[in-house]
Amino acid sequence: MNGAAADILVVDDSPSKRYVITSWLRREGHRVTEASTGGEALALLHDAATPTELVVLDVRLPDIDGFEVAERIKDDPRTAAVPVVHISATAVHAVDRTQGLTRGADAYLAEPIDPDELLATVGALLRYSRARHRAERLAGRLTRLVETTAAINAATSLPELLRLGADGAARVFGGPAAVAAASPETGALAVLVDGPGGAAQARPAVRAQFDVDPLGGRAGTQLFGQDVGPWPGVPVWRVVARAKEGREPLHIAVPAEGFGDDDADVLRQLGQAMALAVEALRSYDEERRTALTLQRSMLPTSLPPVAGYDIAVRYRPAGDHAYVGGDFYEVVAVDGYVVAAIGDVAGHSLRAATIMAEVRHALRAYLAEDHAPGATLERLNRMMLLFLPEEIATMCLLRIEPASGEVRLANAGHPPPFRVSGSRVSTVEGRVALLGVPTPHDAETAFTLAEGETLVLVTDGLIERRGHTFNEGMDRLRAALVAGMSRDSGPVDLQALCDELLAGLGEETDDDVALLVIRRGISAEPVAAARPGR
Repeated sequence: MNGAAADILVVDDSPSKRYVITSWLRREGHRVTEASTGGEALALLHDAATPTELVVLDVRLPDIDGFEVAERIKDDPRTAAVPVVHISATAVHAVDRTQGLTRGADAYLAEPIDPDELLATVGALLRYSRARHRAERLAGRLTRLVETTAAINAATSLPELLRLGADGAARVFGGPAAVAAASPETGALAVLVDGPGGAAQARPAVRAQFDVDPLGGRAGTQLFGQDVGPWPGVPVWRVVARAKEGREPLHIAVPAEGFGDDDADVLRQLGQAMALAVEALRSYDEERRTALTLQRSMLPTSLPPVAGYDIAVRYRPAGDHAYVGGDFYEVVAVDGYVVAAIGDVAGHSLRAATIMAEVRHALRAYLAEDHAPGATLERLNRMMLLFLPEEIATMCLLRIEPASGEVRLANAGHPPPFRVSGSRVSTVEGRVALLGVPTPHDAETAFTLAEGETLVLVTDGLIERRGHTFNEGMDRLRAALVAGMSRDSGPVDLQALCDELLAGLGEETDDDVALLVIRRGISAEPVAAARPGR
């Protein structure tokens, strides 16, 4: 037989002619279906369980002539790609052949037909049709591969990436798909999809240690190959890919039925794209964990006890899928004063966390020299201009004389602190430029913190929201402070207040949040011990 067997429909109203033609085709190995009319042929083409790959069509039929049948075949998107061979014993003139080819036929044979010529014509048309189908199929899969690659590279977590990858593989190959990978945060996960658009089923998987396949069986170290997959009794094509040596691999599998070399190449490309996306997530998570560790190590482990004052602090890193920022706070006792600071280094990365550490250490050094808030900010600004010329930061720094409640405050571009007394809430204005800007930074604001009055300092993560102005954020925080502080049941617990503010305002942000609350007690009341509340 010349070429792979095909499903062919022979349409002729002459039983003897159908018998001869079908005999030739069957001897060549093809599977043949017969029809005696044009209507029957069209019905078989549309309703057959197995798609027809080629039609041998007589021009003269009792109900619809072959020209119109060919035209209908080519006008229907379901059958437009099916090659049609016209045969005729009467319509043999050039005008007939021209009409047949113009109205949809791919070849035209006049009787008497030589069997070798018919078989050669059928073989040539099948080769062309199959090559075209293969190219269209590959183009469609490559298009869906590009769409899937874009989707997985936008994923922000391993479960989301695996779900998008499994769904994409199902759409690329038009059937079930399964993927598996591991990360320190999630462990090993496998996601199965039963077909294009199907629901994703996630499940814990065996740890994907190199040659152990979490989808079932053993995959070895080869890039791809046939193996038993997650569907019992169904052979699969599988990719085991990793972006770096020594990393746990990504596994992807689809059923092997009808799989060719082109499909294997597409699956390999998808597996490699997913492995690179997984590695990017792993690298991101590793950097974020490093930055979080550094950031937390820079925050105070305890707060100094201050007679007559309550102090509460909170630091909450950004959500699991956001970058780490440079937020920090500081509370120290220096020569009888309470010095408190809250700040934010611009940027969201490991570098922002390291810059924050440098700024905080410099702050402590200047405070040890007993500088006032304005002078301290002036020195910090000079330090940044000299050693960190590409960086900027905000900071609000204040010094309290505990006995009198006198406060000296300097603010370099940071959100203004709130003064809260019962239901009265106001802000302490007087900001100067951000740190890292070559302008004077020694301006100070002086005021007295009354007994029972509270200072609330926050970073912009508790204020700013996409689609809202800074002033709208300040108004929301002001309203939350009024609701949280104006109660008739005695002094508000500052730890509870911090939790309420984070729960009410902090859930809407994808930024870091630092919160520092200081309350001057009333002389006749006992004062609660301060604790960091981290």
